[in-house]
Amino acid sequence: MSASTTPVEDTIREKITSALSPSTLLIRNDSHLHAHHAPMQGVASKETHFHVTITSAAFKSKPQPARHRMVYALLKEEMSREGGIHALQLRTRTPEEEQRDKEREAQAQA
Repeated sequence: MSASTTPVEDTIREKITSALSPSTLLIRNDSHLHAHHAPMQGVASKETHFHVTITSAAFKSKPQPARHRMVYALLKEEMSREGGIHALQLRTRTPEEEQRDKEREAQAQA
């Protein structure tokens, strides 16, 4: 079995899934869009910039900053490691918020 070509993304998925049991988890690796930035020169990792959408009941009754801190705490090691996660854009919501967003989108398209 060959090694994963996306070990950081795999770790993000494993840690979030294990800790937050998300009903929705979308991970987009945007690293290729930032490879030319000065801080990324000489960095060997191809996994430095991510956009992550998480829907989880674990976020219920928590404001956005608290939700983001939960995710940052899960990924602390990956964010502090040399060549690790440089940028992490988060969209965190509860299942109810996700449903409300879907209803709004449906109404806007009608």
